[in-house]
Amino acid sequence: MVLEKERQAVVKYCRKLIESGLTKGTGGNISIFNREQKLFAISPSGMDYYNMEKDDIVVMDLDNNIIDGTKKPSSEVLLHSIFYKKRQDVSAVIHAHSLYCTVLATIREKLPASSYLIALAGKDVPCADYATFGTEQLAEFTFNAMTGRKAVIMSNHGLLTGGNNISQAFDIAEQIEFCAQVYVTARSIGKPVILDDKEIALILKKFAVYGQNSQES
Repeated sequence: MVLEKERQAVVKYCRKLIESGLTKGTGGNISIFNREQKLFAISPSGMDYYNMEKDDIVVMDLDNNIIDGTKKPSSEVLLHSIFYKKRQDVSAVIHAHSLYCTVLATIREKLPASSYLIALAGKDVPCADYATFGTEQLAEFTFNAMTGRKAVIMSNHGLLTGGNNISQAFDIAEQIEFCAQVYVTARSIGKPVILDDKEIALILKKFAVYGQNSQES
């Protein structure tokens, strides 16, 4: 089977989208890119995540041709492939309809540096211009807005994150949704204090050496 490992992971993380409250129903989509083979595995369109099996995952090339699979791929395939064509630091993409990021998307506002955890995605999380779902224009707007970052809010739509791998992309999605929840809630009782660029730059450096694969404990 072509990209068997990636297909299994797409199924696993699609179900985690529901379990973690990052989407509802069949909302959202996930893909994983194999750079060596220049192919990506992407979730099928409109399929219940708990009925989905690895055979249902569609494998595509960077020209958006179906290489393996019998199902119709996600309507947002262009939203995924543009990152694999143009960004070397993105090998997995998650699009979710998480509640608080979608609240910000509805009022078309970015998520500022209200928490140091924002630095997992960059200095802030911009809000991309609106375009109809499934279009090339949406892919371009989203890609451009996410320049230098690993998360972006999609106007009137939801959240998109990218990572070096699917685990990182999912962690960013969870943490950014948490930051959005805190930020939106804080605005209901006062004015959130935003961390300045100097502090975020320092945090970005600290995150670069954070964790078990670094020299810092």
